[in-house]
Amino acid sequence: MEDFIPIFAIFAVFGTITAIIVGPTFLKYREKRDMQETVRHAVDKGQELPPELIDVMTKDVQKALPSRTKDIRRGIIWLAAGIGIAAFGIVSELGGNDWNGGMDNGLLGIACIPATIGIAFIVLSFFNPSKD
Repeated sequence: MEDFIPIFAIFAVFGTITAIIVGPTFLKYREKRDMQETVRHAVDKGQELPPELIDVMTKDVQKALPSRTKDIRRGIIWLAAGIGIAAFGIVSELGGNDWNGGMDNGLLGIACIPATIGIAFIVLSFFNPSKD
C-alpha cells in the first residue's frame, strides 16, 4: 500500500493541473456548442434571430481583435517582467563579494526575452488602428 502513495501523489498533482487548464476550456466549448445548436434549431424552424442574440454571439470575436490599447498594456507588462527579472539578476549579484556589474549573470539573458516581447507589443501598438 505504501508503494502507491508516491504514484497517487504524482497523479494528484498533474491531474489537478490538467483539470485547472482543461476544465474551463471544455466548459466554454460546451457552452458555445449548445448556443450554436439552439440557433441552428431556431433557423431550421424559420424563426428570426433577435439582434441581441447576434450581438452576444459576436461579442467574443470583437473582444479578441487587436487594438492599440491592448498592445500597449501587454507590451508594458512584458517589458516590466523583463526589467523585473533583470533587476533580480543584478540584485542577486550584489550579495556576492566579487560584484562585477552583473553582466555575466544568466538572468540578464533570460530577461531579454520578455523585454523584447514587450518592446514588440509597444511597437505593434503604433501600427494597429485605435478601435477603443
